[in-house]
Parts: sequence; structure tokens; C-alpha cells
Amino acid sequence: YQRRVRGCDGCYDIMHFGHANQLRQAKAMGEYLIVGVHSDQEVEENKGPPVFTEQERYKMVRSVKWVDEVVEASPYTTTLETLDKHDAEFCVHGDDITLSADGQDTYHIVKAAGRYRECKRTQGVSTTDLVGRMLLMCRPNNVSSSSDQGHLPSQDEFVSPYTKTCNLLQTNQKITQFSAGVRDPKPDEKIVYVAGAFDMLHPGLVDFLEAAKQEGSYLIVGLYEDSVVNQYKGSSYPIQILQERVLSVLANKHVNEVVIGAPYPLTAEVLDHFKIDVVVRGIYHEGDHSTDPFAVARQRGIFREIDSGNSLKTEDIVMRIIRNRKVFLARNRKKQEKELNNLKMMEEMKRSGSSSSSN
Repeated sequence: YQRRVRGCDGCYDIMHFGHANQLRQAKAMGEYLIVGVHSDQEVEENKGPPVFTEQERYKMVRSVKWVDEVVEASPYTTTLETLDKHDAEFCVHGDDITLSADGQDTYHIVKAAGRYRECKRTQGVSTTDLVGRMLLMCRPNNVSSSSDQGHLPSQDEFVSPYTKTCNLLQTNQKITQFSAGVRDPKPDEKIVYVAGAFDMLHPGLVDFLEAAKQEGSYLIVGLYEDSVVNQYKGSSYPIQILQERVLSVLANKHVNEVVIGAPYPLTAEVLDHFKIDVVVRGIYHEGDHSTDPFAVARQRGIFREIDSGNSLKTEDIVMRIIRNRKVFLARNRKKQEKELNNLKMMEEMKRSGSSSSSN
């Protein structure tokens, strides 16, 4: 018998380590984690246009190592019928209020039935924040005039009220939590090495990681320092700092080990230390490399360039945001206002609860 958790249903747009941390916490509450992901139509009606399509979002959630099953096009408001249909005991959500388009708590039904559990929302990251970072990448080139787009936004305008209380504070505990399942390679395993920015982990990168893993049986990912990424991709990159990128990659089910601050270019010492059998790069790689970062692997005859079948790049995600700048500006501001109202509501509920207990 397995205890089944349906929880963590959501949009999962621009999948980040905060989403992964929610799924990690939910998995710890049971043996089998089912995750519902809303359709594009549901997201559009209740939150505004998503950056990623529903098929892309399904793929991203399936790539997280704590997820056992994905329910596609799950309803925005969780019902008892939905839980029962998937043999789920309860659902899990973060410690904030999620409202539907008509202002209803989307978990009010399961809360009333006692089939709701809560986990801690991750501080220091949100989809609102990440969309804001990409919106700011187009300042001022894509703003023709103040009358066209309104005043130029600042970073503070694009931080979720729920998570802005602190920046990401990397700790050994957080890395340990995300390193669950990491193991040493077995003597007979073929070790594969890839390296890059892995900035804004997206479906293109997920497909590449899966394809790279198939070149062997043990996948090591080298993550470059922020300064290195900035050098070969340009001044606006990376969008996410190294600590954020580490957690996102550690949450991927295809990854066995992560080298934090991997050397650029690749060195013989790394190849020898990790006993690497093959070094892989995708044909859709990003950035302007003045030198070959994998020259040492080519010299040893262990370099492979592979086609993952997915040409999506981080720059493509940024362009989705920039092309629809007005829409996402409005969406972020609307969401920020909604979250501020939700916070006030939560504070009022806490105060009324304290008053009742004191009486």
C-alpha cells in the first residue's frame, strides 16, 4: 500500500527551485506524489497568460525527481472528486492563499473536508520575480517612450510580496535537501559530463539533460560561475545566480552530480578526477565562445555533440517575455496587487484567530 498525495497542483510556469522545494516537501508527506498541472485556458482565466505552454509545463514538472505522476489539465479549484479520482488522501500547497478569478480560495473545499496539508513557501524566488528580471533586460531599448509603456519599472516592482522578505540565502541544509538521491558512480558505469550555465532551466535544457544521460548511465553537470556566463553570453546574463541554478539542476531526475563553479574551459584534472568517459554538448548550445571550452575532451577523443530534438534556448524564453511586454507588465502588477490583498487577508485571519483564542 502506498500513501498517495495529489497536492501541489498549480501552473508551474517558469519552473524554479521554489516549485521544486514545494514538491520535495510534499513528497516527504507520503510515498507517492501526484502533481496536477493546469491547462493554458485555466491559467489564462485565473492568473493571466503563461510564459510556457501546457505541454512544456507538463514536461518540466515530470522532470523533477520527487514527482511520481503528473495529471494534465487539472482543475484550478481542487475538489474532493479530483482527489478521489486519483486515489489521493490529501493535497499539499504552500502557506499562502491562492484565489480563483472569482475570488474564492481554490482549496476551500478540501480544507473543509480535512484533506489539505500545508508546506512552507520558499523565500527569495517567484515566477513574478523571474518574469520581472527578464522584463528589465529590455530596458531601455524596447521602450520607445513613456507614453507608450508608462514609467520604466524597477526591480522592486517585480518581486512577489510573498517571497520578497529575503533574498536567496544558500545553506548547506538546502543543498543537502536537494541532493537527496545523489550517489557515487558504480565501477561499471559510463560517466557523462556536460557543462554550461543552465540558466532558467527550461524544456530545451531538460530534453538535453535526458539525451545526455542516454550517452551513459551517470550524469555529471558542471555549472559555470556567474562571471563566466556573463563573459560568453553578455551583460544581461545569467538571469539566475549560481546558487539558484545549482538547486534547479539538483532537482532534475536525470542528474546524478553537480560541479559547482566548474572550470571554464574544461580541464584534464576534471576529466581524471571524475573518471569521465564522455563529454557531451548539444548542437543548440548558447553563447559566443572565443575559445573551445571542450578542447581537452576533443583531444582525448571523448567529445560528442548531440541533438536533443529541442532547439529552445534561454534567449527564446526572454524573447517571449519581451515580445509581449505590455501583457506581462500588466500581469505582474495585477498579480502583485492580488498577493498584497491576500497577505492582508491572512494577517486579518491571524489576528481574529488570536483574539478568539485569548477570549
